[in-house]
Amino acid sequence: MTDGGEQDNTIYRVVVNHEEQYSIWPSRKEVPVGWTDVGKSGSKAECLAHIKETWVDMRPLSLRTKGTREV
Repeated sequence: MTDGGEQDNTIYRVVVNHEEQYSIWPSRKEVPVGWTDVGKSGSKAECLAHIKETWVDMRPLSLRTKGTREV
């Protein structure tokens, strides 16, 4: 349910940005610039569950790879 007590029937899609950070976006809207559709869509709960399984390291890609680059 939404905050107003109404059922959320929106179909969402999972999107990811260049830093490999995930979010959900309503399927009826165009994916925002800088984000890519990962191919998973469904209810809010389904999309958030997918993100929880997939996004195990919340650090941005640039921070995760910083230690692997040579100085």
